[in-house]
Amino acid sequence: MEVSAGRFTARLAETQEDVSAAQRLRYRVFVEEMGASASQAEHDDRREMDRFDDHCDHLILFDTESAETDPLDRVIGVYRLLRGSVAKAGPGYYSASEFDLEKILAYPHETLELGRSCVHADYRSGAAMQLLWMALAQYIYMHKLRLLFGCASFHGSDMQALAMPLSYLYHNRLAPEHLRPRVVGDFYNDMNLLPEDQVTRPEAMREMPALIKGYLRLNGYVGDGAFIDREFNTIDVCLVMETDKISARYHSFYAGKSPEDMVKELG
Repeated sequence: MEVSAGRFTARLAETQEDVSAAQRLRYRVFVEEMGASASQAEHDDRREMDRFDDHCDHLILFDTESAETDPLDRVIGVYRLLRGSVAKAGPGYYSASEFDLEKILAYPHETLELGRSCVHADYRSGAAMQLLWMALAQYIYMHKLRLLFGCASFHGSDMQALAMPLSYLYHNRLAPEHLRPRVVGDFYNDMNLLPEDQVTRPEAMREMPALIKGYLRLNGYVGDGAFIDREFNTIDVCLVMETDKISARYHSFYAGKSPEDMVKELG
């Protein structure tokens, strides 16, 4: 699977070097930029990695005109993709360390856990991000995936500093009960921090990370509670989205595009 438009190409990792390049970008964003902790081996290699990597597909986005000389620094966007059939056969889900996924596990169709999504700081708006989403849409429809979920993060660990967007999610975007994950045990943090009449959508959206905002546009929901991940210096929510509920506008934009269509759409 490969899609291209202009100077950008998105495809699945095919070699260990491809995976290493994805891990290098994750290190730059999560460790160097966001302050996540890392092992000495990760610091030595400048790669962020864990036990799930060997079981996942890695969607990688390249700038084919990048001036970077090291091949490991030429990837500018990544998604880590773990299909339910693969997770159930061995590694389980990364999200299960933070959220009770019992209702997800009971879902009768194929699912996809989205993880470790990040884009290089120089490319977080415009064509690059759109192409990555187009490639993800093709992967989803190629594998007939019906439910998407995964951890999505706010930077930092202060719940009160994020009271507006977290309260907005609680009052407006909780997943349907039959699909709603919940933060595990004593790690649960209530997102209901402000009364509903004190929550304004424009202010909440201004404070919402771009990735979460994107999922909300696609009719995504969140699980019950927030998880403070002190290792990654984030507050995590669990995004949930049924692909047949994606709004028609975005379905037509992201799915089934030919390379020629993508060039026209992205310019």
